[in-house]
Amino acid sequence: MKICVFGAGAIGGYLAGFLGASGAETSIVARGPHLAAIRASGLRVELPGKHVSAHVMASDDPAELGPQDAVIVTVKAPSLPSVAGSIGPLLAPHTVVAFVTNGIPWWYFYRHGGALDGQRIARLDPEGALWTKVGPERVIGGIAWPASSVPEPGLVRLLSGETLGTTFGEPDGSSSPRVQKLADAFQAAGLPVAVSDRIRDLIWQKLIFNLSAGPMCVLTEAPVKATQEEEFLVATSRQILAEAEAVARAMGRRPDVNVSRTLEVNHRLAHRPSILQDLQAGRPMEIDALYSVFQDFARLVQLPTPALDLLFALIRVRARAAGLYRG
Repeated sequence: MKICVFGAGAIGGYLAGFLGASGAETSIVARGPHLAAIRASGLRVELPGKHVSAHVMASDDPAELGPQDAVIVTVKAPSLPSVAGSIGPLLAPHTVVAFVTNGIPWWYFYRHGGALDGQRIARLDPEGALWTKVGPERVIGGIAWPASSVPEPGLVRLLSGETLGTTFGEPDGSSSPRVQKLADAFQAAGLPVAVSDRIRDLIWQKLIFNLSAGPMCVLTEAPVKATQEEEFLVATSRQILAEAEAVARAMGRRPDVNVSRTLEVNHRLAHRPSILQDLQAGRPMEIDALYSVFQDFARLVQLPTPALDLLFALIRVRARAAGLYRG
């Protein structure tokens, strides 16, 4: 299987490193010093107690890589419009595109069913470029649970969640050979993987987990566990979880939300969420995919979310002041 990872940063680099080391025909789209380091010395992935190295085809121009069987898009949401503009040379008629991204995905209502079926989310695809140039019919939904970072060009370091892996699923919940084929490639590479017929439920499940402490991490610029050392912030996490789960259920989803388990994990998690990493590195922040679309959905189902509304408003002010969000 010929696989291209579009955006070989923290998550994409982790996946591409394992796929490439397994002998799969793997290429990556990257840029800047990270691309230069990968071209010169290969892609390195560090895990607790071991490391993986892979020499993969790497370019900042998808035309150099040619048509693929599968493209795995792992860029942050603010970069998706540029993906729409450049992904064309990677797409053959049979190519599938798995979007392994944070928050609500741009294709969310494709084959959703009910009155909202086929609705487009203008915040995430404002000009409709992803819908028209990629096409939702190519889409495989994806969620990656591991936490990782890029401490230096050419190196990806897995911080936690190695055993949680990646989950893929068809937007309509059906079983399909194309999803299974992609999962088989991951399994052959030693990457933990699962296939689900409830991909939207799992998208909400991860989003709710990210919301449980992530906004407080952004505002305090502290790791997750630091936000759980104050009694009031633990109570705020509980309220966030209740608000977010209520919206998910009103949208017809059934995420598995265990409040005690989530708080226990957060109390031990020394990780800085990726949106905080973006703030501290001066990169555009994924505010719309993680926060704004959630608020749109809350208004759609007419549910109040006062704790999250306050946190999101403060984050927008902080991000605009840093020049990292225009809205």
